[in-house]
Amino acid sequence: MEFCYILLAMIAGACAPVQAGINSQLRLWTDDPIVAATISFAVGTLGLLGYVFVLKIPWPPFSTAGSLPWWQWTGGFLGAFLVVITIILAPRMGAATMIGFLIAGQMLVSLVLDHFGLIGYEIRPASLVRIIGAALLIVGVVLIRKF
Repeated sequence: MEFCYILLAMIAGACAPVQAGINSQLRLWTDDPIVAATISFAVGTLGLLGYVFVLKIPWPPFSTAGSLPWWQWTGGFLGAFLVVITIILAPRMGAATMIGFLIAGQMLVSLVLDHFGLIGYEIRPASLVRIIGAALLIVGVVLIRKF
């Protein structure tokens, strides 16, 4: 089962540079990264709504929405920021360098989230080996960018 999770993560990861390239091309038509990201999110939202309605997935009661902590509403903003930034950076950096630096940033923040068990993550201490792994990833990105 773990292999399936790894495979799904790799497939989702493979979508990131493809999505950035597609959205960068959409930017050429819209002449604005924010408009291109808005169109991308609108298409994604329509796809998700269709999925929810076709499978008849029940919505949670809206009356309980006010009881959620404020930060649980920020995921969409973070996703929008990520998409806009990839639209801007993809043509300037290239797919490999851009995704490499995105993954490096994800790895560094992930180590902190795991180490302290923040926002619902189980505590997984940032051991020396994990830190070295993250550092090697950053070295790899620098090599990709340089050569």
